[in-house]
Amino acid sequence: MTIIKGRYLTVALIFITLQLQAQEIKFGKVSMEELTEKYNSKDSLSDATYLYKYRKTYFMYSKDKGFELVTEFHNRLKIYSKEGFDYATKKINLYKEGSSKEKVSGLKGVTYNLHEGEIVESKLRKDGEFEIELSRYHDQKSFTMPNVKEGSVIEYQYSVLSPFISNIDEFILQEDIPIKKTVAIMESPEYFNFRLNTKGFLLIKSDKRTVTDKISFLNKTRSGGQGFSSRNTDFSTSVVSFNKEIATYELSDVPALKEEPFVNNIDNYRSAIKYELSYTKFPNGGLKYYATTWEDVVKKIYDHPNFGTELNKKGYYDDDLETIISGVSKPLDRMELIFDFVKSQIKWNGLYGKYATDGVKKAYKDRTGNVAELNLILTSMLRNAGLKADPVLISTRSHGIPLFPTREGYNYVVSGVETSNGMVLLDATSPFNAPNMIPVRALNWEGRVIAENGTSRSISLIPSKKSTDTAMIEVVINDDGSVDGEFRQQYRGHYAMIFRSKFNKVTQDAFLEQEEKVNDDIEISDYKLTNNSEIGKPIVQFYNFFKEDVVDVVANKLYFSPMLHLASEESPFKLEKREFPVDFGFPWEDKFIIKIKIPEGYQVETLPESKIISLPENLGLFRYVIKNNSQEIDLTASVSINSGIIPPNYYDTLKEFYRQLVEKETEKVVLSKITGDEYTESATGSR
Repeated sequence: MTIIKGRYLTVALIFITLQLQAQEIKFGKVSMEELTEKYNSKDSLSDATYLYKYRKTYFMYSKDKGFELVTEFHNRLKIYSKEGFDYATKKINLYKEGSSKEKVSGLKGVTYNLHEGEIVESKLRKDGEFEIELSRYHDQKSFTMPNVKEGSVIEYQYSVLSPFISNIDEFILQEDIPIKKTVAIMESPEYFNFRLNTKGFLLIKSDKRTVTDKISFLNKTRSGGQGFSSRNTDFSTSVVSFNKEIATYELSDVPALKEEPFVNNIDNYRSAIKYELSYTKFPNGGLKYYATTWEDVVKKIYDHPNFGTELNKKGYYDDDLETIISGVSKPLDRMELIFDFVKSQIKWNGLYGKYATDGVKKAYKDRTGNVAELNLILTSMLRNAGLKADPVLISTRSHGIPLFPTREGYNYVVSGVETSNGMVLLDATSPFNAPNMIPVRALNWEGRVIAENGTSRSISLIPSKKSTDTAMIEVVINDDGSVDGEFRQQYRGHYAMIFRSKFNKVTQDAFLEQEEKVNDDIEISDYKLTNNSEIGKPIVQFYNFFKEDVVDVVANKLYFSPMLHLASEESPFKLEKREFPVDFGFPWEDKFIIKIKIPEGYQVETLPESKIISLPENLGLFRYVIKNNSQEIDLTASVSINSGIIPPNYYDTLKEFYRQLVEKETEKVVLSKITGDEYTESATGSR
């Protein structure tokens, strides 16, 4: 730990060469202004801010290795609160393949704090650095900055050396926290031709220029007679000049990309630049093309020994397959039997991947494998049973949408079976998965079907069939404001699949404890569940419940929402403006049929009005119909969303839709006590 006395550190802006023409902040030159800053003036709720974010990617040549990719990073952050401490840990994923691997070099970091008006430095040490293997293809280097407190400034820099010259990571220009200044530089020799792709909603401009660079070679030649002593070694230097394009991106005051409910993956909308290598052309050499179309990408995946070769292996399941489909002639019946066998007999180990890791034969023998192994086995068995089945490549929601053709765009495989009614998608990773109902994690817009000849086509992954949640509730109001009720609920479609997954992961007691919490601390008794194991049927659950403090008792009047604890109390949509779509995953309908018995001696004084709210283009509907039938209040409330994805141009309408929905669901019924003649009349009338 170093204490710097007698001076204040100031921000130093250094004008680097005309090659870069970008302002670079020097490492270690923090200012008192940065250290005393209490919050970001343009985003006062942020827990941290990038004061400076710098990245430069370029190619370095050596005689032994040829061109290598070098990426330099320099980040400086301000930590405002304890919630911002997470930004003091940095994780760097490093790709590897065979003996080739990416490496981190030149790592250094410093945490700066103020102590009695003096700046205290705490340097990153080896005990703050960690390395782990994530998978066969990825390692991870991480580090945690020392002595981080509220008000700290942290700064670190490092380089990543990569032999994979065609794999340039995205230049991320927008983060989850604000960025005061970001500089991104890409240098590419004339031998490399790139396609530039951008995403996000920031206006991204570059300053481009072409400069001349050179590579010097030291040549060694030997001359002279045959004897060792008579031979001479001559050294000479040769120089190769080439043009180099430098693109500089410089942005200031970049706003944070805020998380919002119903986003498939926020990274899909994060402003970034992606350089895709199209081809290389070296002196005295021919053109070498890299994957630039989806056809190229699919061919490379299909030709990979851990994909196409594994898919086409046979013989290891023949006896089981013969037993499964014996006496069954209908193709769809065969499909369901094979699907049930694979998902019940081979357990998913939780690992994603488009390639088999240990191979389909070993997975079949050991009864466990990654997602590719399970679904390649399934596809192979379906084909050998006479069905037209193909693997379908998917990028999971957490992995992002593959906007550009790249092999890294996919990380998941399911099986698709062609039928007279279209393709049926199957995923064997869970015994609770049903035909044409892949898990929500894989519902990510589009997949890519790979046919037996290696060609491909896209396929929509958005379900067209609506999943439904229908609940029927009968409620009795007690004198103390509590309620007793009977609850019957039916789930269909993805709702049923999600329920089964949750219910079967834990004990029934643990599940009910969680249900009580999410339902505003109701007390559940007499629980019953049907169709848990019968995947083709709807889930039905029934229970009695008790809840305190549902009804406010004030001056002989009862106040309560007829939606009880099921009312939506706030809208999930808070942003004033939203640039990206609302992704519900699948179309759905929630319906509540509620009957509330009016306590003896009370009558309805105020009843909410019935209301219907619709979204344009038949995207959704909210229906709220309430009636007073003698001594009972009957309410039918339903919300229907008819598309899994709502485009961003409908966000304002959707936000208003939910505002009115919340307002209606929280509206109160008022019951007043019947007194004197009113009570006599009521009682007589009821007889």
